[in-house]
Amino acid sequence: MKEKGGSFPESDWVCEACGEALVTASVRVRYLGMVFSIDLLKCPRCATVMVTEEVAMGRMAEAEQALEDK
Repeated sequence: MKEKGGSFPESDWVCEACGEALVTASVRVRYLGMVFSIDLLKCPRCATVMVTEEVAMGRMAEAEQALEDK
């Protein structure tokens, strides 16, 4: 993925392979046998998903910890 601008609005991110602007889409994520839906940036052409550092270190890390604690 390649950033066009310097901020995080989805219109600033494009898929490096396709050149398409990424859009927010509901994506199914699987972890420890559980399946969740989460809104992430996704290429509308090739379906490549981008997980931002903020999402990976924030919401996803919290969900992982909660599942591992069970």
